Amino acid sequence: MTTPVKRLPRRMPGWAKLVTALVLLLVVFFAGLRLSVIPGLKDLFGTETQDRSGPALLKSIQDISRYDAASGNFQVVVDLEKDTKLLPDAIRGTRTLYVGAGTVDAYVDLGKVGENDVKVNDDRTSATLRLPHAQLGKPALDPDRSYAVSKQRGLLDRLGDIFSDNPNGEQAVQKLAVRHIGDAAKESELTARAESNTTGMLEGLLRSLGFKQVRVTYGS
Repeated sequence: MTTPVKRLPRRMPGWAKLVTALVLLLVVFFAGLRLSVIPGLKDLFGTETQDRSGPALLKSIQDISRYDAASGNFQVVVDLEKDTKLLPDAIRGTRTLYVGAGTVDAYVDLGKVGENDVKVNDDRTSATLRLPHAQLGKPALDPDRSYAVSKQRGLLDRLGDIFSDNPNGEQAVQKLAVRHIGDAAKESELTARAESNTTGMLEGLLRSLGFKQVRVTYGS
């Protein structure tokens, strides 16, 4: 009766062990650098920022005929949460609480005023002007007054940030903040204030030129 031969377990080659150890060492190193697990590691391998940008080049010039008559300051708190089905938030998921502050300007486009929109009497004492309704400009987010209050990320998201070119990106919450600020501006009285300020500006200007009666209306 023959004795069965026992197969010895295959040993990992020496070069494979070296590569595996090196990979694990790099993962631990970058994880500690990104997540600040190892105290003083960021200071030891800190980076120095240098601005080597070239001079800004003027590409074009556009004439502006609009009168910026009012500006509104807005602030919104964005609470953005992204979940993954069948996985708990501790494993995969993000939630960001972001305070967005920005401004929206309201203006009247005086370039759209035609010859038929301005009427002056013969002795130049009375003037009637018809202007287009005030419009809202694009919301402008202020980076100095906008900030993330808190960021919660799952384990897989944190590991993904290690190899990401733009970890902890805030583009999504910034876009939401801009959209909410724009919606708030539409519901505000910003355009009405702009038309009132434009009327006051034109009345003061024309009266300084000798007009005694000035009437300003808005509409197409």
